[in-house]
Amino acid sequence: MNNKGANTSDFNSELKLKGFKVYEVDGNAAGHSYSRKDFYKISMTSGKYVFHYADRTFETDETILFFGNPRIPYSCDVIKPTPDGYACLFTEDFLKLSDRTESLLQSPLFKIGGTPILTLSNAHKKSVGDIFQKMIAEQDSSYAHKDELIRNYLGLIIHEALKMQPPESNPKEKNAAQRITSVFLELLERQFPIESVEHPLRLRTAKDFASNLSVHVNHLNNSVKEITGKSTTSHITERIIHEAKALLQHTNWSIAEIAYALGFEYPTYFNNFFKKKTGQIPKSVRAVAL
Repeated sequence: MNNKGANTSDFNSELKLKGFKVYEVDGNAAGHSYSRKDFYKISMTSGKYVFHYADRTFETDETILFFGNPRIPYSCDVIKPTPDGYACLFTEDFLKLSDRTESLLQSPLFKIGGTPILTLSNAHKKSVGDIFQKMIAEQDSSYAHKDELIRNYLGLIIHEALKMQPPESNPKEKNAAQRITSVFLELLERQFPIESVEHPLRLRTAKDFASNLSVHVNHLNNSVKEITGKSTTSHITERIIHEAKALLQHTNWSIAEIAYALGFEYPTYFNNFFKKKTGQIPKSVRAVAL
């Protein structure tokens, strides 16, 4: 199935429903928009790009494989579009059905400080391209076990990439504390603004962020404190309070809905938290706004 020119809303609906989507890339097409908060991405493209991945920048002018992790902020500046290529998006739940597949998501391809971009030789370009074509063909087949087969194809691409990695695929940065702090702050900000009560705040504690960044919580706390002079919890608290005030002043959501959207189990927990940090109750902030 060729998705060039496909309707973006249809694309996103199918992606969310199935947890997986593979498609051909056309450098002349506008492309698809999707939430990077929710999906891993593997793409094979040619052309000239500048990738911003966490606090690092990669410039490419060859055929490359890119591995995107929804927990790590990234973006791409297109300098010279690719004439063709492939991409697939998938959720963690789609791939992570066993310890084996979970270990693939913990590989250096998807981790901070790892190797998210690999340059492909002509031979690798053909072999990886063949796997993408098989996934595209299987995606629209009526085979009862096609999801399992697609998972195997995904695993095969990841294994091929792992074999291509340089011996030292996870070098230490000059300032590890600065690197992890930068990524934490970007990941914190990426959760906002809260756009729907149905999609509440996911990461609310230092432990949540440490788990998502695959680092020990003490390492995260020490790094953030060293670089910013404030604790991880202070940064999270300040951002939640800022968002709470914005929701109280600029939406018609009930205080209970705002509480749930910000990850509080009960509105009373939110009320107590807000009063402790601001000296005001949420209702008073809304009254002033009105």
